[in-house]
Amino acid sequence: MFDRERYWFPAKVYGWGWGLPATWQGWVVLLVFIAGFVFLALVFPPAAHTEVFVAGTLFLVLGLIVVCLVKGEPPKWHWGRKGR
Repeated sequence: MFDRERYWFPAKVYGWGWGLPATWQGWVVLLVFIAGFVFLALVFPPAAHTEVFVAGTLFLVLGLIVVCLVKGEPPKWHWGRKGR
């Protein structure tokens, strides 16, 4: 048996993309993402600073997607678990 690196973000069972984190590193990334979004909403409320809020949100989302692409299972469409 070989020792392979464990994915931080496993693929979803149904659909395309990633599910909840499978490692503590993935949970840290997700919590940093959520904290960044809350910070952004508190410091730059969407009603008063729409452009900054949207730009910050795009930055956070793209950052999360990059981490998922690098440390998660390769994305592809899943139709459920095999053998069920």
